[in-house]
Amino acid sequence: MASQELIDALRDADAVRYGEFELSHGGTSDYYVDKYVFETDPTCLRLIAEEFAARLDGTKLAGVALGAVPLVAVTSAETDTPYVIVRKRQKDYGTANLIEGELDEGEEVVVLEDIATTGQSAIDAVAALREAGAVVDRVLVVVDRQEGARENLAEHDIELQSLVTAEELLADADRAD
Repeated sequence: MASQELIDALRDADAVRYGEFELSHGGTSDYYVDKYVFETDPTCLRLIAEEFAARLDGTKLAGVALGAVPLVAVTSAETDTPYVIVRKRQKDYGTANLIEGELDEGEEVVVLEDIATTGQSAIDAVAALREAGAVVDRVLVVVDRQEGARENLAEHDIELQSLVTAEELLADADRAD
């Protein structure tokens, strides 16, 4: 069950918008959760870090670039736990790393993500981390849109845990926008 305080903060920050929106996977929706709104709001960030921290146990953190970097950074500071950043694509300059930060073979990692729709970006991040030798079986997400991510992740032996579900976020919401 999501905390009402976090739901209220997301709504107060106007992170939930209503209308016709195209989503990253190509589908459309009558609502949109704007991660950049809640990821740049100090109240939302603090609450997200606190709620993520309550679900963590000292396991190394990973965030998917770019969207989850503020989330993993603030959660790292809240928990005093190191993190790595997983790029969507390997850069072709400098170190050419796909994963930035220190990661040891066999190290347990929890992926933090902003919004899960199909879960594909989380699946890709977990695959990159596993390829690098990490043990990953859990993704923590701020908002689960409840559109298949949980099931898709489960097919890859990954558990999805969310701070808020779309059902909780949209329940009794003022749609006057």
